[in-house]
Amino acid sequence: MNKNSKIKWQVKLGVLLVLLSFIVYFINYAIFKDFHHILTFFLEDLAFIPIEVLVVTLLIDKVIEKREKENMMQKLNMVIGVFFIEIGTSIMKTCVKLDPNVDRIRSAMIIKEECNKAEYNNLLKILKNYEYSISIEGVDLHEVKEFLTSKREFLIRLLENPNLLEHETFAELLNAVFHVEEELLARDLDKLSKEDEEHIESDIIRVYKYIVYEWVQYMRHLQGKYPYLFKTALYNNPFNLRK
Repeated sequence: MNKNSKIKWQVKLGVLLVLLSFIVYFINYAIFKDFHHILTFFLEDLAFIPIEVLVVTLLIDKVIEKREKENMMQKLNMVIGVFFIEIGTSIMKTCVKLDPNVDRIRSAMIIKEECNKAEYNNLLKILKNYEYSISIEGVDLHEVKEFLTSKREFLIRLLENPNLLEHETFAELLNAVFHVEEELLARDLDKLSKEDEEHIESDIIRVYKYIVYEWVQYMRHLQGKYPYLFKTALYNNPFNLRK
């Protein structure tokens, strides 16, 4: 059903309901012959309409909107989960290995099974103030490029999700990953200048920053909704050296 057909159907329904209402009023008058009574109740019903609109708009609509948003975020979190299983955890492991200062936050990033809301908020605060850094010396950028290229179709499917804009940080993460791949494809990786290396490092740092933040948010979601998946994610924590 297109938009115009839907509008026509709504107009026809509206006219039908109004006519039905007048028919009922007419039957009422035909039986009881009391126009004053009919007019009194009509005005009382009419006066109550704004209150009904208020209740529906401010209360019921808000409840429905909240529920729809929760359902949408639930679906998005499932998408984020697939991202980390397919590619995200591997990217995090690489970033952690390339971070020369990772020991400054390593202990904080070892999330416990009983981690509470305050501890998650404190962890996000630590990450916000952390100075991310990456050193790509000795890294096989050809291997990184091949890995990202092999996952390109998967990432494109994620970007096609119509609800992605509702999760701004995850959308930024995907864009950052795509940008790293584009930079690696655009350069001769065997003849990188110092400026090229610094540029690629800054692009990877951007991915690192977004993916760590998103991972913490995802861990909090798993802990609350899927404890059994949460335990698996704890075991696969890229910051944990004791695995």
